[in-house]
Amino acid sequence: MIPLSPALQQALELWLSQLRAIDGRAENTLEAYRRDVTGFLCFLPGHLGESLGLARLGTLTLPDMRAWMAHERAGGVGARSLARQLSAVKGFLGWIAEREGLEMSAPLSVRAPKYQRKLPRPVGRGAARDLIETVSLQHPEPWVATRDVAVVTLLYGCGLRISEALALTGADAPLAEVLRITGKGGRERIVPVLPVARAAVEDYRRDCPHQLDPSGPLFRSIRGKPLSRRAVAKVTEAARMQLGLPSSCTPHALRHSFATHLMEAGGDLRTIQELLGHASLSTTQAYTAVDTARLMDVYNRAHPQGRNRA
Repeated sequence: MIPLSPALQQALELWLSQLRAIDGRAENTLEAYRRDVTGFLCFLPGHLGESLGLARLGTLTLPDMRAWMAHERAGGVGARSLARQLSAVKGFLGWIAEREGLEMSAPLSVRAPKYQRKLPRPVGRGAARDLIETVSLQHPEPWVATRDVAVVTLLYGCGLRISEALALTGADAPLAEVLRITGKGGRERIVPVLPVARAAVEDYRRDCPHQLDPSGPLFRSIRGKPLSRRAVAKVTEAARMQLGLPSSCTPHALRHSFATHLMEAGGDLRTIQELLGHASLSTTQAYTAVDTARLMDVYNRAHPQGRNRA
């Protein structure tokens, strides 16, 4: 990979710093942006046949952008991933254009590839309960079993992202009736905590052999280190395989299930958006497609004549 010039490297780091400070972007997001933009900038010298500086970015054309996109697709990058990469690249180029007074209308006008949006695949109510019960059987150490149950219960009972559950500290326990969660982009939201979730966390705290300091992580590994996402994914995978559930039954699927089951119970879409911490209502609306698909399936089975007329 061709190294970036000092000017480009400095510009990239300044852009990321501003996203961090002003927009509150998460570190994982910023690292993804860094990889995406660096890959794009490293492609250009070989494509253009010359060194790359800030001013040269102002002369990029639509064919230049399409050549990079074709290069990525040839390397096995899917349409969805390429759309994400293009979004990061256009964000950086737009920032450079404003900062340096460059004309970037051509590269900024390139369209992202179309892709089929994957709808959430929630777990049924009964399957979610079975999963939590089966998670408790995966480890011979009782306190580890209660820990795993507490984490999985929070994912399903509160709609937390796994990163949000693992970010809880000793100071958050015992859990109150509501939690103040800081999610993606630094957005805060208030999440109600069901009694069963509070009880599951208390069972874990009672059994945990490690000192749960207020400033330290609430959920610990066997050796007392912060519990990893992989450990939660692994125990969930073991439980779903025992139950014969599909591979789509992941920790994140429990968050989808939380939202879907709320909708089925008559929950308001805007309220669910707030509970999930989505920045856009369109993201939350993906759950309505799941519910509608289920209703249409019931309708078609009950009214085959409607299906025949379609």
